[in-house]
Amino acid sequence: MPEQTPHREEEFTRLFTSTRRGAHLARASATQHLATWGYSTDAATLVVAELAANAVAHGSASSQDFLLHVAVHPDRPATVRGEVSDACADQHPQPHPCLPDNDAESGRGLVLVEALALAWGVASRPYGKTVWAVVALGWGFDVEDR
Repeated sequence: MPEQTPHREEEFTRLFTSTRRGAHLARASATQHLATWGYSTDAATLVVAELAANAVAHGSASSQDFLLHVAVHPDRPATVRGEVSDACADQHPQPHPCLPDNDAESGRGLVLVEALALAWGVASRPYGKTVWAVVALGWGFDVEDR
């Protein structure tokens, strides 16, 4: 197995349109950045995708953008903090999401976030809110070498 080289703190921030395409691009952008920085991306990508999809579905009017911020902290264990900020202050996710009915076609996003994240929450902003989650990261080559 190759020796792990120390990683630096990395981060990026970008606005996306509050559309399904914007949510898709947010996921792709997070995946690309994490891979470029040398980290495996599965859990972090899924969490960012769910936060972005929720911002589109519940957070922002279609005329408002949402802001994605992803920051890697290379301490042991390495973590990524994903934040999605939108302009809607009146809808906050439940702190402990409930599973929807078995035949429901949606409603599992925050259940997945809660299962995969070390921690997650909501912070109010003057014009909206930020939903954030912290996920443990693996080294990209560890996954490939197994």
